[in-house]
Amino acid sequence: THNPKVREVFRKTLSNRGVKVHLGSPVSKVQEGLLITESGDTLQTDEVLWVTRAGGPDWLKDTGLALDDGLFLRVRDTLQVENDDSIFAAGDIANVMNHPREKAGVFAVRQGPPLADNLKRLATGKDPKDFHPQKKWLALISTGDKYAVASRGDLQFDGAWVWRWKDWIDRRFMKKFNDLPPMEEESKLPDTAAAQNAEEASQAISAVAMRCGGCGAKVGSTVLSRALGELKPIERDDILIGLHAPDDAAVLTVPPGKAVVHTVDFFRAFIDDPYIFGKVAANHSLGDVFAMGAEAQSATAVATVPYGIESKVEDVVYQMMSGAVEVLNEAGCALVGGHTGEGKELALGFAVNGLIDPEEVMSKGGLKAGDALILTKPIGTGTLFAAHAKLAAKGRWIDSALASMVQSNKAAADCLRKFGSKACTDVTGFGLLGHLVEMTKPSGVDAELDLSAIPILPGAEETAAAGILSSLQPANIRLRRGIRDQEKWVNHARYPLIFDPQTAGGLLASVAADKAEECVRELKALGYPHTAIIGRITAQDESGPIEPISLRD
Repeated sequence: THNPKVREVFRKTLSNRGVKVHLGSPVSKVQEGLLITESGDTLQTDEVLWVTRAGGPDWLKDTGLALDDGLFLRVRDTLQVENDDSIFAAGDIANVMNHPREKAGVFAVRQGPPLADNLKRLATGKDPKDFHPQKKWLALISTGDKYAVASRGDLQFDGAWVWRWKDWIDRRFMKKFNDLPPMEEESKLPDTAAAQNAEEASQAISAVAMRCGGCGAKVGSTVLSRALGELKPIERDDILIGLHAPDDAAVLTVPPGKAVVHTVDFFRAFIDDPYIFGKVAANHSLGDVFAMGAEAQSATAVATVPYGIESKVEDVVYQMMSGAVEVLNEAGCALVGGHTGEGKELALGFAVNGLIDPEEVMSKGGLKAGDALILTKPIGTGTLFAAHAKLAAKGRWIDSALASMVQSNKAAADCLRKFGSKACTDVTGFGLLGHLVEMTKPSGVDAELDLSAIPILPGAEETAAAGILSSLQPANIRLRRGIRDQEKWVNHARYPLIFDPQTAGGLLASVAADKAEECVRELKALGYPHTAIIGRITAQDESGPIEPISLRD
């Protein structure tokens, strides 16, 4: 689609690099190590990389919308689909029939403002305006060695300076998405103290929507029944009355020889996706049961949903509980009931029952001198989501954190128990150091942590170094008094992260030193690739457990 001068530059560049180009040679057959063309030529290959032209997704065929031969939406000059005025399309998926253009980002960018304007016009009862794309556009094409070719209509020029120009344009454009304005730390109610008189203060208070409290704040029964009706929690023989039975409470049985483990967790949403939030919340709540070495039996949900129109509330409840039930079912844990009320922010928690043999409990007090300390997941969720709230975290960092947070600790707990672990806890709000101190005190031992061995989530060191920390961090840092020679470590890049509060964190456990390496290998094979030996348990210093934790690098 470019002029002959541009094509010639790339022909020469490919030739100089030993790349042979076969034009007009459609491939008719692929065999092991061979490509066969329609003309009968055979080309030997080691690897084949297929690079095709753009095409629309197949699901568009079932929409009834107007499509062209490439499965792109046929749109009019107003960017409305030809056979449906209520649907707009822009960018690569759209083919403006009166002005066909190649698939280039410049058109998607230029279509943005008229698309936004036409959506507003349609919503306010006005006629949409036509969009007319430019007839010529600039393409800056890199040759991969900080050299680029410029192409616009019949014009062509190239050089290292063209690459620098392209790089400047690209970076300036991406800066709009990376350097975002700072977010407000919190939203506040109207400042009634600043009101000029009592009447203004009264008006300010009245401006805040008033909602009922008490049982009046419950989500409506029809909304709730519709949202939960599609859920299919697992059924267990020891659940006599569960979620879908119209009773006031669930009824469970406890098998002979078993003890009951009971725990509760609850927190507000930290991401906008209710489905993922539901998975994380359920996984986090199950963590305490697995850390004890117990089997999860049942869960009762407590949820707060922002008030709104019924259909929106129903959808949020359904998505959130769908994610939660998926995790609970995978753990063999039956959702048996719960309570859902209105509130300012989305929040979810679970009271979880577990069953355990009283002789096989893994507790915080089972550490022994000489044991190795094992951590099954990386840390850093607190600082990463504090950065996420400030728009200062990269998307791939948050993706990595969420992937870790939705991973169950069940298989890890089973593995640790198999290798004889008697001391285990899940790393959550008090951070790695806080939970380790909780274990050393009742065990009557000290511990040594290897900072360089602690697995860290991608981006956590960067956000912590930038001073972006969780609001719980200051409370956790008070535990620094339990560290020997702490002044040596305060400037270490990983020092802030041992205080970082975790959500749905991994398991911290001790295993006999001679079994630790084998245990780590098995944990990695089970899908915990970041598992590491992060320290060891030492005998308690004769001076007492005032400073039980040593650090090394």
